[in-house]
Amino acid sequence: MMSTAVEWPLKGMRVLDLSTGIAGPYCTKLLVDAGAEVIKVEDCSGDPLRRYCPDGVELEGGDSALFRHLNASKLGLRADIREAGGRELICHQACASDIVVESFAPGAMAAAGLGIHELQAHNPALSMLSISPWGGDGPWAQRPASEFTLQAATGATDHRCRPGSVPVAAGGSIGEWVAGSYAAVAAMFAFLSARRSGCGHHVDLSMFEAMLLAMTPYHDLNGQWRRDPLHRAIEVPSIEPAKDGWVGFCTITGQQWKDFCLLIGSEELAADDSYLEGFKRSRECKKLHGIIHAWTRERSVEEIVEAANLLRIPAVPVGDGKRLPEFEHLRVRKVFVDGPGGFLRPRPAYLLEKTSLRAFGESPGIGEHNEELLGGMAAAKAVRAERAAGGQQPEAAAAGTGGAVAALERKTVLPLAGLRVVDLGTFWAGPVVGSLLSDMGADVIKVESIQRPDGMRFAGAIATERMWEWSPVFAGANTGKRGITLQLDSPEGLGLLKDLIARSDVVIENFSPRVMENFGLGWEELKKLNPRLIMVRMPAFGLTGPWRDRPGFAMTVEQLSGLAWVTGYRDLPLVVRGVCDPVAGMHATFALLMALEHRRRSGEGQLVEAALLESALNIAAEQVIEYSAYGSIPGRLENRAVSIAPQGVYPCGGEGRYLALSVCSDEQWAALCRLLGDPQWTRDPELAEARGRRRRHDEIDEALCAWLSEHDLGEAEALLLDAGIPAQQLLNGHRLMPHPQLEHRHFFQVMEHAVSGTTRYPGLPMTFSGMPRALHVLPPPTLGEHNEEVLRDLLGLSRERIEELRARKVIGDRPAFL
Repeated sequence: MMSTAVEWPLKGMRVLDLSTGIAGPYCTKLLVDAGAEVIKVEDCSGDPLRRYCPDGVELEGGDSALFRHLNASKLGLRADIREAGGRELICHQACASDIVVESFAPGAMAAAGLGIHELQAHNPALSMLSISPWGGDGPWAQRPASEFTLQAATGATDHRCRPGSVPVAAGGSIGEWVAGSYAAVAAMFAFLSARRSGCGHHVDLSMFEAMLLAMTPYHDLNGQWRRDPLHRAIEVPSIEPAKDGWVGFCTITGQQWKDFCLLIGSEELAADDSYLEGFKRSRECKKLHGIIHAWTRERSVEEIVEAANLLRIPAVPVGDGKRLPEFEHLRVRKVFVDGPGGFLRPRPAYLLEKTSLRAFGESPGIGEHNEELLGGMAAAKAVRAERAAGGQQPEAAAAGTGGAVAALERKTVLPLAGLRVVDLGTFWAGPVVGSLLSDMGADVIKVESIQRPDGMRFAGAIATERMWEWSPVFAGANTGKRGITLQLDSPEGLGLLKDLIARSDVVIENFSPRVMENFGLGWEELKKLNPRLIMVRMPAFGLTGPWRDRPGFAMTVEQLSGLAWVTGYRDLPLVVRGVCDPVAGMHATFALLMALEHRRRSGEGQLVEAALLESALNIAAEQVIEYSAYGSIPGRLENRAVSIAPQGVYPCGGEGRYLALSVCSDEQWAALCRLLGDPQWTRDPELAEARGRRRRHDEIDEALCAWLSEHDLGEAEALLLDAGIPAQQLLNGHRLMPHPQLEHRHFFQVMEHAVSGTTRYPGLPMTFSGMPRALHVLPPPTLGEHNEEVLRDLLGLSRERIEELRARKVIGDRPAFL
């Protein structure tokens, strides 16, 4: 629900946004859309995104459409941290703010006298969120990096590779959007913790760590359990040519692959079980594409999608900036809306039953609201004086838990302590929400059944006697939870689940819509059980619209949303591989926090809808915005970029070894020229700017390849980094560790699992100054591990009753079909 009403969930929150580009502004866009007052702080040159120009488009005055989208509804303040007056102005504004968001180089704010300690001296409850490529500390904190080279550092680029081709990165600056999604949730957790304790946090978010979580399906866990390296591969089938466009398929399970073979009429492929292995299909992609394309090229996209969905094979038309607003499902759900600036953009990625969101407003000019904000400086000073004198009481004191001083001394205040969550989520998107809530203090109970365990337990699992306990994605996405099993198609199991929900605050699920209704667990039934309940539903396509009951996975959503359109080779779009799942999890978590804010004020629960597709459309927003504003459809540039040149993945140091390199500024180009020996051709004035370098990219690449051939991989990387140029060896995802930056930041948490033994699990991509780094309270649960504990201690069942349920297979700890 979008409205101009004032009952926004974050009404009263004040945010000072000193960030530029995409990640920070997207974080604060989520906050401002939910009602926060966000002040965009820029120096006189402004955010460089104001001048961002899509390929082949000339901006005729004014700001870019992407900047206007990301900064809609914010206030504009001109202040420069390099000047005394600017620092004074920022300090005064921070005194009356709840959160400061910044994306300067690590240490820049502290060097300017605007570090967290200096600002908290006047406003103890203030939190600062710092976004940087590698995180604010560690041996790589100052290492040159771009979003492109960070992708290479995660191992995602090396894995995405057609046989016989160079590996390709994902397009669309996706890592920036990923970091912004995590940052918004981190900002909210810091705010909620400070409200409880009266003491703010310094939140240090690493883009690299966020991308590692979102763009690799827990490859490090896989690498711990397997000795072989991660194969370079593409999905087959995935995005295939039809008679009138491109169509996307998703065959994650063996059954989906066999059904796909029947769809295209190939009994021979269906009978060959060796093709159940995705890597073999990739290795033989040329042969398989010949068979697949002979069928798909004879049919329209609409025919193929209809036939595939009848067999429950996820299939969708492949979207781009022009086609997306034309899809009937998205029109029915009013996903794209007009706003100031005269172009289409996606509405927020979630819908709240009872809570309004802010309608999109204008983006500010540089310093547009200086006079208004300067006029309020006296009020800001008064707020500062009141806070410094201890006039602002934390919630914990008001609740009678020890008073303001005790709360301030107790630094570790988890923002969701006391919250109980029933987690019915499966695969990746739903479970990652519950895991994050557990890290922030919630008691999360994962509910499966032995008849139908979470399907992710078997996806990519290691073939052992208890293989359902050896899935990397399940393990990574389910830390911190207690796990129980309940047979939901039995009266006893369903009754126990309802009993549990009646005693809980939140239910999370990401089935297709009909599943919950078929169990009698729709929202209308659950809110009668518990009027304060918040139900978070995360279907692939939403609860309404003509596609509501279609099956869909992350790759399906990547194909439809446009993310795949800008990823891959010029003749073959490729999926990003799973990024939509954790990103959807972050948007769903943010939406849940908005519903909790509403409940805090009103006492009411509500339904939260966070469709997988709509979070993907938000991080792919640039495509629809550019077509609507300029008539431009971004294409696949492989490893090149619109505004950066040169950029690419180059062979270096032997067969199969590659270096990612990204020259992001004219200064970096000058440094590269010096490394190349300053040859005459580099002095051409046309090459002094990125646009000219793009026109002559092939010529530059030829010279780069010649230079790289004279160096081994490590030497070339070191020379480029020493010159201040982002460069990164392509990394195999199973060989991530040891890693000096991740080890310094204690990104991984080692825990003892009942089956897999001593295992390192990834943590959060941000640290909180007032919380421990190791936030997982439990390893991922084995199937039914906490049945007795939950049924006895929480629901009050006797030991005899529990044993009876086990004997009747209402509960259990081993899949019933094995």
